[in-house]
Amino acid sequence: MSLESAKQTFIQEAADLLVAMEDALLSLEESPDDADHLHQVFRAMHTIKGTAGVFGYDPVVNFTHTVETLMDEVRSGAVALDSDLIAVLFDCRDHTAKLVDAATDAEDGAALDPALEAEGDALIARLAPRLSTSDDAAERGQDDAAEASASTNGGDHNWVISLQFRPDALRNGMDPLSFIRYLQTMGEIIAVFPNIDTLSDLETFDPESCYLGFRIIFNCETDKKSIENVFEFAEDDCDIAILPPSSEIEHYLRLLDELSDTEVKRTGEILVQIGALTPKELSRALTQQAVEQIQEDESDDDSQTPDTRPIGSILVEQSSISEPVLDAALRKQEKSREKATKESQFIRIDAARLGHLIDLVGELVIHNAAMKVMVKRHGIDDVDEVVGSVDHLVEEIRDNALQLRMVQIGDTFSRFRRVVRDVSRDLDKDIDLVINGGDTELDKTVVDKINDPLTHLVRNALDHGIERNDQRLAKGKPARGKVELSAHHDSGHIVIEIKDDGAGLDPEKILGKAKALGLVRPEQTLSRREILQLIFEPGLSTKDQASDLSGRGVGMDVVRRNIEGLRGTVELDSIQDQGTTVTIVLPLTLAIIDGFLVGTGTDQYVIPLAQVVECVEIGHEADVERQDCHYISLRGEVLPYLRLRDFFGTGDNSRSERESLVVVRFGHSKAGLVVDELYGELQTVIKPLGQIFERLKGVAGATVLGTGDIALILDVAELTSMLHRESSQHPALATQ
Repeated sequence: MSLESAKQTFIQEAADLLVAMEDALLSLEESPDDADHLHQVFRAMHTIKGTAGVFGYDPVVNFTHTVETLMDEVRSGAVALDSDLIAVLFDCRDHTAKLVDAATDAEDGAALDPALEAEGDALIARLAPRLSTSDDAAERGQDDAAEASASTNGGDHNWVISLQFRPDALRNGMDPLSFIRYLQTMGEIIAVFPNIDTLSDLETFDPESCYLGFRIIFNCETDKKSIENVFEFAEDDCDIAILPPSSEIEHYLRLLDELSDTEVKRTGEILVQIGALTPKELSRALTQQAVEQIQEDESDDDSQTPDTRPIGSILVEQSSISEPVLDAALRKQEKSREKATKESQFIRIDAARLGHLIDLVGELVIHNAAMKVMVKRHGIDDVDEVVGSVDHLVEEIRDNALQLRMVQIGDTFSRFRRVVRDVSRDLDKDIDLVINGGDTELDKTVVDKINDPLTHLVRNALDHGIERNDQRLAKGKPARGKVELSAHHDSGHIVIEIKDDGAGLDPEKILGKAKALGLVRPEQTLSRREILQLIFEPGLSTKDQASDLSGRGVGMDVVRRNIEGLRGTVELDSIQDQGTTVTIVLPLTLAIIDGFLVGTGTDQYVIPLAQVVECVEIGHEADVERQDCHYISLRGEVLPYLRLRDFFGTGDNSRSERESLVVVRFGHSKAGLVVDELYGELQTVIKPLGQIFERLKGVAGATVLGTGDIALILDVAELTSMLHRESSQHPALATQ
């Protein structure tokens, strides 16, 4: 892996860790004692610090080290986690993101921006009063710590050393007391308990054999390996077991928690890595396990012979490890195994490469259609079966390629938890965010482009919609407001709703503002829906006083323009004192869809298949009544309709002897499109029309047919909406 590739991996991993940290902090506001979320915040800072150190990003390392130290004390209970500290940690999270961006963008050796450095110093100053292990505090407390250490037995550092000498120890020149004397040079021996259980009766007593054993309580601030080295020359003449003090067990548990999950290791390797087990202890246990395996293999009755014991069980039996540490190591091993299994199912793919693949699949679809046309045109019946198989394979490739780019919208929704938290604090409002349908999938390109419009709409709901707590209570509402984000699939589209239970909108106020701005003529009559849609006009705002968040009438027109640029629609409904709902409807993908090809005159059009309800032939269907007022009664249901020939002004105005009505649906609205020919289903590659045609009404794009001809893709949403607006004034429809 190149350095640049490794750097990009660090940037992505840091971003993922910071997102996880933000989610954990949001959860900690509700449950400050949640250990898992505390560990998540700690791990984010710990991992970023370690990886940044590899690249030499010292500003990142220095800042995250301070936050990591604080979170370690929070986990241990030395520092209490309250709302003020969580607020500082949010700022630390944001500052870390800035540091990572600055470090990865800067040239080698470039100094940190002074403003960014000052921001970090200010955050560290806010954390310093809570840090009990700060440098100044450590220096001031050194004398007190030394005095406390001298005046106590130091129970937190008491090791338990078990020595059992073998019979030939004395013959080999071993002096059991010499080890006790040497231990005194390393620390303090609290107690020595002799063990003479191996002493036989006097008749078989051998004065040259050693029957001694000791259990030593040893106080020393050292590691297990250093104590084991004391008995290095006696390991062939005695059995040694070293159990750590309680403080060391807690230390091992913390090390296990901080251990990376990226590599699956054996239990013994994990314990050796954290220092809870020495290589010699592991070797001794492995030898014991091998002996037991040989004995099992030599057993005659295999069916009754138990399986070889796990290495952990042997280590506990030999007193080499404590059960809590072993259990934690096994959990870490299982977690690493699960993570490795999960990660092995996924790979990171450059979005540009994936986009190129989708483009190639689109060209494959077009050429496959051309091949079918050529086969049909030349009457090559022998290859029909092969063509059908290729067509099926192309469809499978298309569907799977598009599925690669599908992502859940829940990740985008979750980011607004932070927005709601920060904005509600700024506005001094109590607001709850509810997320529904987070597992709904859509094209990543759509997700990337919908984030900004959603952010603006959510901020509007927080600022314009939700009232202050006292105002809500005066209206008989709960003091805590609610903003709801939801998503679901409908007819090949995704429907996103932003709903609040706030003050709602006043149609009369909107209409008055619109007339004052010249957006509506004084004599013009608008329906309630049309008045509410004026919110999306440039410059219109119902806010009397502008704020930092919204209120200048800038943005809602941009929201609509961005959504319409994605071939989507946005509508608003509101009831005063009950709330407002903004509904966004977007296509699931911007690349390839299943279409239904129709024709009128010499022109052909594609209707998204998911929006086609049915097709009926006008003139041969008894239940269909033709009218001249552009609506039709279909089995008792009144539908507005239009003739594509008339709408696009193509060909002459004469009607075909046989016309077909294609009933389409968008959301809860139905409409009819009258065409001359029905050609059937086809895979449609969506091609943009370019800037010169971007404002062409009723058209969402174009596609290349197998014949090489161009067919326009109809925008069913716009056509349906336009028909219902026009027909809503018709008296016949008003009675329905």
